[in-house]
Amino acid sequence: MNVNQTFPAATLPSPSAVLALFKPITWFPPIWAFGCGVISAGVVLDGRWFSAILGGILAGPLVCAMSQAANDWCDRHVDAINEPHRPIPSGRIPGRWGLYIAIIWSLVSLAVAAILGTWAFWACVVAVFFAWAYSVEPIRLKRNGWAGAIACAVCYEGLPWFTGTAVMTGALPDTRIITIAALYSFGAIGIMILNDFKSAEGDRRTGVDSVPVMLGFHRAARVSCGLMLAPQFVVIAALTLWNQPIHAAVISALVVAQVLLIPKFLADPQGRAPWYNGTGTLLYVLGMLASAFALGTITGAA
Repeated sequence: MNVNQTFPAATLPSPSAVLALFKPITWFPPIWAFGCGVISAGVVLDGRWFSAILGGILAGPLVCAMSQAANDWCDRHVDAINEPHRPIPSGRIPGRWGLYIAIIWSLVSLAVAAILGTWAFWACVVAVFFAWAYSVEPIRLKRNGWAGAIACAVCYEGLPWFTGTAVMTGALPDTRIITIAALYSFGAIGIMILNDFKSAEGDRRTGVDSVPVMLGFHRAARVSCGLMLAPQFVVIAALTLWNQPIHAAVISALVVAQVLLIPKFLADPQGRAPWYNGTGTLLYVLGMLASAFALGTITGAA
């Protein structure tokens, strides 16, 4: 289908098409990171449940969903090659409705963030900016695979984690929390590179220099694994220094499991990228949770 096809002005997208545009499966990472931020705060949830739940909605069904809509609108020509069944290139989201939905959801996200406090609002401003900068011309950070991966990693991991803690405490998070969130954001760059494997052909044809396009599948696979592993070693060292040996040991075991999976992935990186993205990433985010509990113990005792 021609992605430039016009539709009658009265044509509206169906709720199912809008939900498909928002890609609920992508909401898990930022909600998980937000939850890690909540746990890291080390505070009792009594009286804070509303903020915790609303913050989770902000991280997933609002900001992340908005970013998916903005990306699909800006990528409609690329998706016509890679994934023509998606809502916009297939015509299930007609006309310019993809753009309208992304704008409306951006404003709703900012309004909800304002309810959650100053730090949550400004974190949301940054997230919304990066969500648009990632895809929209002339900025289009995703045109450079490194810039795009960094922007996504920050928005999927670091900012939600920061926001979760800020919402619970109403203040700037402890520097140790910011440090661990930043480390896991750095490692998430490797996860974002893995995500780019599936669209490498369309990226190559449309001039998007994703890391797999620039480096090739084998080199990109090695880089992604290295980026995921390196910050976890620093996290282990930091938690050991902060007298959290049990949590450090748990993360060490998860890292060993990741290392054992890597040879199978590197033997066929293009074919096994989805497999490692599921298995290796699961172990990675479990380490995030262990770190969050360690931080909650530290900050709760402070």
